[in-house]
Amino acid sequence: MPLQTRVAPSKVVLQNLLICVILFYTVYYAVLGMCCMMLKVYELDVLAPFDFKTYPSWLNTNYKVLLISTQLTYLVCGLLFVLVVEEWVWDYAISVTILHVVITSTVMLEFPLTSHWWAALGI
Repeated sequence: MPLQTRVAPSKVVLQNLLICVILFYTVYYAVLGMCCMMLKVYELDVLAPFDFKTYPSWLNTNYKVLLISTQLTYLVCGLLFVLVVEEWVWDYAISVTILHVVITSTVMLEFPLTSHWWAALGI
């Protein structure tokens, strides 16, 4: 008996991907705001999710806010994506990450080559 797989229509996949991307950036900005309050950073940069040029240092509070926000966003979104898509969570998570890299490159007008930024995405 052949193994049968269920394939979702393209419209459903694109709709779910759009929901996941919107959810990702909503969670990112919410976590970023909370991290700013907890670490007493009073200036919230609107482009913070796309910032890969901040100097990586544990003494730099802005860097800590960006790092913690990225890590918590991926953790929370991984759990929330299960509620949205139920199956293929890794596929959607990787697709959202690729879109995030593309959007980051577009917003910052250069491709992120800094190792600390890629390490934060990969953890």
